[in-house]
Amino acid sequence: MTRHSPAPIREIENIWIPVRDGTRLAARLWMPEDADNNPVPAILEYIPYRKRDFMRPRDEPMHRYFAGAGYAALRVDLRGSGDSEGVLADEYDPCEQQDAIDIIAWIAAQPWCDGAVGMTGISWGGFNALQVAALRPPALKAVISLCASDDRYADDAHYKGGCLLGENLQWGSILTLYNALPPDPEIVGENWRAMWRQRLEALRPMPAEWMRHPARDAYWRQGSVAEDYPAIACPVYAIGGWADGYTNAVPRLLTGLTCPKKALIGPWVHAYPHIAVPGPAIDYLAEAVRWWDHWLKGRDTGIMDEPMLRAWIQDAVRPAPQHDVRPGRWVAEDTWPSPRIADALLYPQRGRLNRAPCQPVEETVSSPLTVGMRGGEWCGFGADGEAARDQRPDDGGSLIFDSDPFEVETDLLGQPVLEAEVSSDLPAGLIVARLCDVAPDGTSLRISYGMLDLAYRDGFARAEPVTPDTWYPIRLPLDILGHRVAPGHSLRLAISTSYWPMIWPAPEPFCLSLKTGAASLSLPVRPAAALDAALRPFAPPPDIAGAPVTKVIPQANTRRLEVDLATNEFVFLTEGDGGEFGGAELARIDEIGLDLGYHIRKEFRIREDDPLSASAQFRQRAMLRRGDWEVTVTCETRQLAGAAAFELGCKVSAFAGTEEVFAREWTETVPRQASALGRKG
Repeated sequence: MTRHSPAPIREIENIWIPVRDGTRLAARLWMPEDADNNPVPAILEYIPYRKRDFMRPRDEPMHRYFAGAGYAALRVDLRGSGDSEGVLADEYDPCEQQDAIDIIAWIAAQPWCDGAVGMTGISWGGFNALQVAALRPPALKAVISLCASDDRYADDAHYKGGCLLGENLQWGSILTLYNALPPDPEIVGENWRAMWRQRLEALRPMPAEWMRHPARDAYWRQGSVAEDYPAIACPVYAIGGWADGYTNAVPRLLTGLTCPKKALIGPWVHAYPHIAVPGPAIDYLAEAVRWWDHWLKGRDTGIMDEPMLRAWIQDAVRPAPQHDVRPGRWVAEDTWPSPRIADALLYPQRGRLNRAPCQPVEETVSSPLTVGMRGGEWCGFGADGEAARDQRPDDGGSLIFDSDPFEVETDLLGQPVLEAEVSSDLPAGLIVARLCDVAPDGTSLRISYGMLDLAYRDGFARAEPVTPDTWYPIRLPLDILGHRVAPGHSLRLAISTSYWPMIWPAPEPFCLSLKTGAASLSLPVRPAAALDAALRPFAPPPDIAGAPVTKVIPQANTRRLEVDLATNEFVFLTEGDGGEFGGAELARIDEIGLDLGYHIRKEFRIREDDPLSASAQFRQRAMLRRGDWEVTVTCETRQLAGAAAFELGCKVSAFAGTEEVFAREWTETVPRQASALGRKG
């Protein structure tokens, strides 16, 4: 494939974009030098992650590339974030979406823009690109959405299968800290302190707000494009990764969208495919420009002649703290759902996955609350140690069912589904199902998993009481996967009643019963296709310079598990910089003379027989410094588990130099869903 020869570009550190109420939003702009005389299409990325400093090294290579390919590329700070005016109230609220409509109209009217705008982003920016597309601003002609979801409840950082994720506290704590950071005085002038004070006074602990919506109510439906896929008319390219937490949305988008659409799933974590691990990384930027050239410039790049879905089928590997590369191969499907992929059914009973149903047998499990300690992070970002490890310790606390060794290599592409009848001996319960590839030496590699709070067995719109010792039919989808089972390997279905610290446990230990024999596990078996061998290869990613960064204080990320054999307490600890600077607790962005630092410490505790001992605590510190100007913000959050409610505490302190200019503490009590409150009499 021919690469673009980069054109000379012009960079503008900050421009102000006015929106309907007079608030000014801050943006960085990259564009061809002659764009004022020869207008070009524009590409918008619109997120709250501080264009000026923390995200600068990530932003610059991508947006410079787009500008060199003949586009005006803009990185806009959301209202109340970075250098933008106002207050950021919450994720994905209607004000954010209306601001985006105003931004797009403003861009399209500029002399350097030809009137066509594309919108892109990863995570938050992938969400709002879809949300804004559903509102159909006239100038928005195409979208690339990466590592994002069509359903804010089903696949985001808050709930999974109706179970409260530990990520809810982690992400909410990080967003709370981000909301407490000031704008840069070099951009906003002397008004920086007043803007900072406005943000600080508006702070609230975000995790508690999300915990008050345990069902898929109107709060989550707002901003979920799954509510009305046909509302999106412009073309959508959806991209995800097997190590990311959002990839289930990709096949749903392909199924639901009625507009022109494409999808790509690689082995990657929650990162752009040209900088993501595990490899192989690809020249994503060239792929993006092919998309933009087709839809924004009307050029026939051939991208829409290629298959609708392209996915990386992963080979089995030994579980490890991280993988530099996941061996495998690219495959493709012309349509999705693919008529070529057929469900193969396996039936669990007495430790086996049988190929035919048999007489139902009741089997029971009550897992140690430490099952899940080997599960890794809900969403991978590329840090050492975040991947799921050998599952045998977790398998030991679960009901397990193994297939016979496979005789021929078998590709799986799609979503496994467990259908069964289950019951709990208490008025609450949950089920976690893991699908593992078991090597001949016994190594257990998790390849998919899913979970369900039994209160949501009939859907997520509201919780329904769980009557003890009553049998309920459930349908439990596991995460989409792309995996090749090698000859001699077996598949294992593991069923547990806990998965800490990924999800919060039920308020009491309970026994889950499962009618096996009639229960079924469907596997999406994909036959080989001649199309796969003819796929256009992806080039390796280009080497594009970003902002020069000097590590002032290096720091390695640490991750460890501690066990107190006297108290039976398990403690999971992680600590590190957590940011974009490759292991630097303090870094300097040379071109703007700014020092910045970030540190986070996460601690999860539980005793393996007491769900009310579960606790989580996060401590963060962020610092910005240039000459005599220095600001520091600390944020401490904690969550405790009670029988009837969760308790969440948050403390934020802000310093200008050594002077504390703001301090506030909150204690929030959030009731558990009603179905989890009763106890067996």
